[in-house]
Order: sequence, then C-alpha cells, then structure tokens
Amino acid sequence: MHRLLLAICLLAPIAATAQETREIGAVATAWTNLGLTRSHRVVVERFEDPEVAGVSCYISQARTGGLSGMVGLAEDPARFALVCTPTGEVRVAASARRGERGEQVYESNTSLFFKETRVQRFLDEERKVVVYLAWSTRMVDGSPFNAVAVVPYR
Repeated sequence: MHRLLLAICLLAPIAATAQETREIGAVATAWTNLGLTRSHRVVVERFEDPEVAGVSCYISQARTGGLSGMVGLAEDPARFALVCTPTGEVRVAASARRGERGEQVYESNTSLFFKETRVQRFLDEERKVVVYLAWSTRMVDGSPFNAVAVVPYR
C-alpha cells in the first residue's frame, strides 16, 4: 500500500501537467535498444494560458528514450523551443499577475527529481505585449537554458 501511495505522489505532478497540455506530435531522433523501447524523441505540445484568452503556446522538448525513459527515470536534456501565437482576440484577464516576477503558466518534469521546464508569463503593459519565457530549472554553465515568445494585445 505504501508503494502505491509513493507512486501516486511521484506521478501526480506529471499527470496534472498532461491534463493542461496536448501533444501535437513527435519525431524520433535516435532508436534505442534495437527498437524494443521508446526512441529518443522531440515532442511538440500545446498549452493555453488561463489568464490570456486567444493565445496558444507550442513548446518542443527533447525526451530521452530507452528503458529509463519508458519508466520515467531518465533525465531529459534541457533543450526546448517556444512559440506563442494569437488564435483569436487576445484578452488579458484583470486577474493576470503583473510585476517583474510574472506568473508561471506551464511546467513539465524533465527528470524524476528537481529538474523542470517552466514557462513564465510577463506583461509589458507599456508596449501592450504578453511575454512568455521558457526556462529550465537546471543550471548549465551558470545559466539556465531559455527561450522567449511575444504576443501583442490591445
């Protein structure tokens, strides 16, 4: 029973993230274990910002295959790309967090412990744009990998 509870606690953040995103597609980048396990891949997912209507964001991320990737023990590389595009009239909710810290709108676990890809939303009200910053919580050579996307609003 304790093992079941531990497994649920470990997988709950992964399941919560999966409900907020939709996998659009993936490509295999390298075969592993003679094709007997999932290959290394690049996955494209779509997510919506709950505080900004009319915007869809797409993030591509490297996913490690092999046996360790299949069971969730592999560490995915901190490599990703981000683009956000208007899909209708862009409307920023009054409840959207303002300020220099922004608000987290996406999270993906990229290892079993301590490494995630996150997307933070910032509002540049002076220029009337929504800025999305994708970043890795793991430091590489003193700085996290990151990417940025900008969507104008009125």
